[in-house]
Amino acid sequence: MSSPESLPSTGREWHLVSRPEGWPVPGDFALREAPVEAPGEGEVLVRNLYLSVDPYMRGRMNDVKSYVPPFKLDEPMTGGAVGIVVASQAEGFAPGDHVLHDLGWREFARLRAKYATKISPELAPLTSYLGVLGMPGLTAYAGLLEVASMQKDDAVFVSGAAGAVGSQVGQIAKLKGASRVIGSAGSDEKVRLLTEEYGFDAAFNYKSGSVTEQLKEAAPSGIDVYFDNVGGDHLEAAINRLNVHGRATICGMISQYNSTEPPAAPRNLAMVIGKRLRLQGMLVMDHQDLMPQFFEEVSGWVRSGELKYRETLVEGIEQAADAFLGLLKGENTGKMIVGLAD
Repeated sequence: MSSPESLPSTGREWHLVSRPEGWPVPGDFALREAPVEAPGEGEVLVRNLYLSVDPYMRGRMNDVKSYVPPFKLDEPMTGGAVGIVVASQAEGFAPGDHVLHDLGWREFARLRAKYATKISPELAPLTSYLGVLGMPGLTAYAGLLEVASMQKDDAVFVSGAAGAVGSQVGQIAKLKGASRVIGSAGSDEKVRLLTEEYGFDAAFNYKSGSVTEQLKEAAPSGIDVYFDNVGGDHLEAAINRLNVHGRATICGMISQYNSTEPPAAPRNLAMVIGKRLRLQGMLVMDHQDLMPQFFEEVSGWVRSGELKYRETLVEGIEQAADAFLGLLKGENTGKMIVGLAD
């Protein structure tokens, strides 16, 4: 273990200081100095290199009961992070090891070693463990193949398709033999990315017109699977186009995360009955048993170039809150990551 004298005395961390009403604003967050303590028995001290910001974090800013506890005010927020061990009192971990853990939003993290997972920068870029080979990637893989039970020759529609999860859903669907893959995104540039780089058969800009009409045009024979990252009018449009016995994975509803009023759509839920549809919510934490299979298959696709991914990297811990706000506004292409300069 490196000696405590070689460790910095303080590090910066982001606190939630007020609960957002509707859209979060910069004043809801504060970047504060905190003491850096040497690890105790069974612990490691990690200098974070990359932090993840994700849509689900918006829900944790509300003081409501949910599947994960809300962030506490005036305490550091948490989230996925990749870092390097700088001090260790835990067997099997040494300074210089790279690890994945959940104490993001800060420069230094002290945690029990059992909550850290060793990763290798030789096998894949460190940032990929927060995206294509991390939680978003497993969400796409499990949500499409296990929750939605996608089969060869299914027609698949995914909303938020240029994001970290959606872009992977569409590509995995193609690799697994989907007959047609359709995506929606929030700009013409992202639409071109979906069709020209990710291999989607069709894509549309949901800001350019009615989602229902654009999906009808893109899927004249209907869809069998819908992977929902958006909710609202996208879910309504998908219910219209889902074929009999269609399946929808309800992964996220980013269109509603900052709403203060109930959504107007979907208004056509009665169609679920006649079409015998299956709409199933998902949490990635329920699918950890798939991780070895997921990592083996997806890392192979990444190495072969069959599965492509993009990352939006924002440099500097002081930019983390702005990166999160930008994510909610769709300013990212692929996974949004905050890099902490050495």
